[in-house]
Amino acid sequence: MTVERIVPNLTVSDLSLAVREHTTALGLRVVMDHGWTITLEGAGGRQLSLITRDATAPVNPDVSVFVDDIGAAYDAATTAGVEILHPLTDEDWGVTRFCYRDSSGNVVNVGAHSG
Repeated sequence: MTVERIVPNLTVSDLSLAVREHTTALGLRVVMDHGWTITLEGAGGRQLSLITRDATAPVNPDVSVFVDDIGAAYDAATTAGVEILHPLTDEDWGVTRFCYRDSSGNVVNVGAHSG
């Protein structure tokens, strides 16, 4: 399994306002908008996601980690004994993912693009 990218997720109360703030302050542009989460991107492909409430998981993730082999990532997480909060799921928006909580309480969304 290879980690392809890591994206911090900020929980926000007002998505439109947060987008305006971060695009203006940092010069980022919107590259994905699902209505409940928006990903912004800057030069070199650096990304930041803003989220109001996760569409299917019980909690908002603090960070998203995208991998090339989601099955191997899930197996590694279960072997590590971390708390799985959201099972391995094929989501409607084209991502297969799961979420876990580490021993410090951080919620990690692990995903791979489907298809």
